[in-house]
Amino acid sequence: MRHLLDTKTLSHADALRILDVAEDMAGTQQREVKKLPTLRGKTVVNLFFEDSTRTRISFEAAAKRLSADVINFSAKGSSVSKGESLQDTAQTLQAMGADAVVIRHGASGAPRTLATSGWISAGVVNAGDGTHEHPTQALLDAYTIRKRRFGPDSRGRDLAGVRVTIVGDILHSRVARSNVWLLHTLGAEVTLVAPPTLVPQDVSLWPARVLFDLDEAVAAAPDALMMLRIQLERMNAAYFPTEREYSRRWGLDAGRLSSLGADSIVMHPGPMNRGLEISAEAADSARSTVLEQVTNGVSVRMAVLYLLLAGSAGESEDGR
Repeated sequence: MRHLLDTKTLSHADALRILDVAEDMAGTQQREVKKLPTLRGKTVVNLFFEDSTRTRISFEAAAKRLSADVINFSAKGSSVSKGESLQDTAQTLQAMGADAVVIRHGASGAPRTLATSGWISAGVVNAGDGTHEHPTQALLDAYTIRKRRFGPDSRGRDLAGVRVTIVGDILHSRVARSNVWLLHTLGAEVTLVAPPTLVPQDVSLWPARVLFDLDEAVAAAPDALMMLRIQLERMNAAYFPTEREYSRRWGLDAGRLSSLGADSIVMHPGPMNRGLEISAEAADSARSTVLEQVTNGVSVRMAVLYLLLAGSAGESEDGR
């Protein structure tokens, strides 16, 4: 695997390989000494043009547990804020000898530009670009669903027949986009639920059905109900009347939680707006996988960095 830029073009075999390697990585994290020598001598740069404490720390922990050297590069306070271009930044990292660059950027397509420009020879991991994709989040979500569904050792299993419902701000969500494509590739049936104003125009091209009624979706007893954060910072228009109205119609409250099937799980990529898209009762219930997703994120990102930097012998140049 040369780069990880999206899930739309990730093959079934490569997706399963990442999940299976993540199983192996998770096993090592149960030991007293969690560090592995696998990436000793390699340098991983976290290049974040947008704030994201959770994702950055997860990638940092993953790289350090594989014994890589980590450089955290924040665009705020750097030369980028003085007008330095992505090309200049990339060439600086190349001169530093970066082996992998984990990039989060507000512009959709920035990671692909970095990976295909020739400015840098390092492997590139997309940690979220604009409203495009966030592939490692989708991978850790799929890993979490698989583990809850099939138990601790689910190597080789895909998600055929598993029903996943994604609820909320689909329009602005790179998490939703990455999940739709990956879950479809792994055989899951995906349903999207949102106010009509928060459904993308091109959704008819996605491998998912669309509903506008959360109660209807809950009544269908999905195996996993994924609540998305309402991204108020990306909204410059009124997409719904009030937050209270949104919570009433599309929030996961105690009543909807109790209506879920006995084996349904509740997911959220975080950070959560408690009381808006998800109630405290739902977030803290036994059905909730929110903290598991954080834990699993480190194992999945360890797997991605391993395959990028140590497990790529004999693979195709484009990594797919």
